[in-house]
Amino acid sequence: MRLVDLHCHTHCSDGTLSPPDLLALASSRGVDLISVTDHDTVLAYRNLGAIPKGLSLVEGIEFSTQWHRKSVHIVGLNIDSESSVIAEATQQQAAYRLERAQRIAEQFDKVGINGALEGALAIAGVGTVGRPHFAKYLVQQQICKDEQQAFKRYLGKGKLGDVKMSWAELPQIIEWILAAGGVAVLAHPGKYKMNRRQLLQLVDEFIRCGGTGIEVLSGHQDAQTTELLVGIAVNKGLLASVGSDYHSPEHRWIRLGMHAELPSSACIPIWDAF
Repeated sequence: MRLVDLHCHTHCSDGTLSPPDLLALASSRGVDLISVTDHDTVLAYRNLGAIPKGLSLVEGIEFSTQWHRKSVHIVGLNIDSESSVIAEATQQQAAYRLERAQRIAEQFDKVGINGALEGALAIAGVGTVGRPHFAKYLVQQQICKDEQQAFKRYLGKGKLGDVKMSWAELPQIIEWILAAGGVAVLAHPGKYKMNRRQLLQLVDEFIRCGGTGIEVLSGHQDAQTTELLVGIAVNKGLLASVGSDYHSPEHRWIRLGMHAELPSSACIPIWDAF
């Protein structure tokens, strides 16, 4: 059985493994096609090292955007990570991320949690800074016992650190991906907490902007969600992608690599387009 993973992360964004370690793990688990899709950065592709024998790599990225004030992620697959358009896009998104981090730190300062920006940036290191790095800082400072508690108390939806950001708009994100020679994929649609009508509206706008793929399987997903996403892919003529959204060995419920046998024979695998 072929194993594919077209959505996973390294320490260049909010994962914990280095790019070489992620590829080594994928190879050890029998994955034969992978894309590293770090948040708003392609830095991993500068630090991959030798690609393990038998493992094919598709260059990718995961962009943050919004739709009707809801956070949405778009994966770009088969991009040219060295293109000037990707350099411009990642620079712009990095500026937005830093601005959000500064605003989160300001919120924390108000309740006496000081040094959060410097702490989060130090934890992020070479990677793009995000809320998980603030969560790690809160644990490091013994303000929270673990990252789950940090999100529950400070960083989750509606909490102090839930700072909304004006990312690049959806049409711009897809334009960047297409200009870099890639295909745009709607990432983990089942995680957006939208009803069917809202999700279909998002998909229709995504298609109008030039999007051609959708993740029909993302990590652990219930059968009802899978059935919904497969139906959308087939009815809307979207290519079907799969990805674990793997971040860390600590997240034992997520395994790197997913079966390439799609839930329905009517689905067209996105990897056939590469």
